[in-house]
Amino acid sequence: MAITLDSALGASRDWEATLQDPELKPGKMSKPNRHNGKKLALLGAFLASLFVPWLLSAIGLFLSLWIIVPAPTFFLFPLTVGATELSPWLASGNAIALVLAILRLQPTGLSTIPLLCSLLALWLSLLPLIQLPATNAQIATQMQTVLGKDYLAAVPASEREKLRFHPFVLADAFFSIPIGEVRIDRGIVFANPDGVELKLNVYRPPKIGRYPTLVTIYGGAWQAGSPDSDETFSRYMADRGYTVVTIDYRHAPQYRFPAQLEDVSAGLSYIQSHGEKLEVDSDRIAVIGRSSGAHLAMLTAYHPTTIPVRAVVNYYAPVNLTEGYYDLPFPDPLDVRAILRAFLGGTPDELPEVYRKASAISYVKPNLPPTLLVYPGRDHIVKAKFGRQLYEQLQATGNLAIWLEIPGAEHAFDPVFNGVNNQLALYYTERFLAWCLKSEKNYETA
Repeated sequence: MAITLDSALGASRDWEATLQDPELKPGKMSKPNRHNGKKLALLGAFLASLFVPWLLSAIGLFLSLWIIVPAPTFFLFPLTVGATELSPWLASGNAIALVLAILRLQPTGLSTIPLLCSLLALWLSLLPLIQLPATNAQIATQMQTVLGKDYLAAVPASEREKLRFHPFVLADAFFSIPIGEVRIDRGIVFANPDGVELKLNVYRPPKIGRYPTLVTIYGGAWQAGSPDSDETFSRYMADRGYTVVTIDYRHAPQYRFPAQLEDVSAGLSYIQSHGEKLEVDSDRIAVIGRSSGAHLAMLTAYHPTTIPVRAVVNYYAPVNLTEGYYDLPFPDPLDVRAILRAFLGGTPDELPEVYRKASAISYVKPNLPPTLLVYPGRDHIVKAKFGRQLYEQLQATGNLAIWLEIPGAEHAFDPVFNGVNNQLALYYTERFLAWCLKSEKNYETA
């Protein structure tokens, strides 16, 4: 039975009459009246039904707005990432709020406010899903143009079966991406520069063997992080038939560039010399990083003195530090200039050669490893246009490069592993790596 205003007010009047009963003298308690208790419950339920749609609509709209509004501070930054990546959850909540607002719709104008708020919130929360088909089509075309229409044909069928079947799976967005059991060894010391123990983790498939290898480098503004960062990705790739080695490096500002690059090189040397023990196929190594880790991955892959790698995957790396210092995002929630000064020891005017040497774009030349560039279109830490500049220079020098831009994503979108945009990026990242490291056309299979 619906709760009406008349029934609720009737319950209120009856309760007032009960309180005025002369039999209820001060200091004397009466036994609970079930009839009056039921009416009071009806009154409470009616009042709740009035305010719940308002509350749900307001919360849904507040969270959904972060899909299009950039975070002005680092404290709010997780909202911009989470609102987009978890938008299917937001859309579900907004749909429920909309239904409740419709059920409570009254002739008065105020009752339309929750309805309008919920409609706007629902539309905002559906934007990432609405954009997904066009973004996917664009990336699929780019992959086929660069690698060939049937670029996975040379990958063994047993390996193709391990790849995700679709760029986006709604059930995974609500629950999680399935990952099987893998073997993990943590805290292996590979170097000790200046008394700082540098460690690595190794993630391997269940069966002992030598596998194509991903060396991953964590991000964190060169100041934070550990080999345990992004472990879900490491476990996922190990489950797909890779040995994944995550390596450590010394942090700024105590240690400035090129200390971090030296540490990555030391890690690669250790991996090469201990390949059998780590179950690494030294002929099939790719480096992958995120943000500052991707910056180090790019320098490692492109630097003339480092060990050659077969491919590099760059998730939103700063690649031109001089231009990045002067051409800032707006808003700038992390204070990019302060981060660069802490990493390099000064400004581009003070240290122009250091900034040049620390920029991957300075090392573009022919015959570099195949490169996958993954950049969020809404990045307010590293502008996507810098990645695009690198991509164009790689193309101009005859290198194999793939540009993957996700319009609605923000910096550091991929730690939400089952998020909308990370599912898309993961789908093409694992295909790129399979083509580079598992294709019979390029290399012998393990």
